[in-house]
Amino acid sequence: MSAATPPRRRMSRAERERQMLDVAEEIFGERGYRATSMDEIAERCGVSKPMLYEYFGSKDGLLLACVSRSQAELHEVTQKAIAGATTPQDVLWRGMVAYFSFIDSHSRSFAMLAQQPFGGPPETPEAIEGIRRQQTALIAGVLATFAADAPADAVEAYTEIIIGASERLSLWRTRRPDVTVEETARYMTDFCWNGLSPYLRELDI
Repeated sequence: MSAATPPRRRMSRAERERQMLDVAEEIFGERGYRATSMDEIAERCGVSKPMLYEYFGSKDGLLLACVSRSQAELHEVTQKAIAGATTPQDVLWRGMVAYFSFIDSHSRSFAMLAQQPFGGPPETPEAIEGIRRQQTALIAGVLATFAADAPADAVEAYTEIIIGASERLSLWRTRRPDVTVEETARYMTDFCWNGLSPYLRELDI
């Protein structure tokens, strides 16, 4: 006599939402925004299409929810990575490894969002810019701490340079999978260090 199959545990709303976002991000990255259908996302999730609409309102809303989640997760991983660093070089290294590791794990969706225009909702560019502003505030705060003598304009300019260069380097890595996260972080760290060195405190390198 076979044992009865235990009943499947019902997902909580938070778990179901996380599953939907995971699947949506994967399909958006595979097919692009325009070619992705709510039907396919619902089928892969094992839910009804009306349930997707109940959670996110529309395909636009689902994409924006994916971007919003990425913003929160990226901030968390980079902030945790640089916590406890005691030198500017260590901050740069930890932050870059965390950033490129995060992008690496979301490479398809990142490449899709970085293509302009990609056919997404009109709110998407502003949402992506929100991620940049978030990272800008984090980097500017670090620079202000370790480069206390740097003029405010220099801190602002270097912060923008770092954000822009990091994005371009991430896109480059989508075409060069042979380049590791650590190698990419080293390129960026060396670049930043050479540019910022006039403003940083004297330290043994």
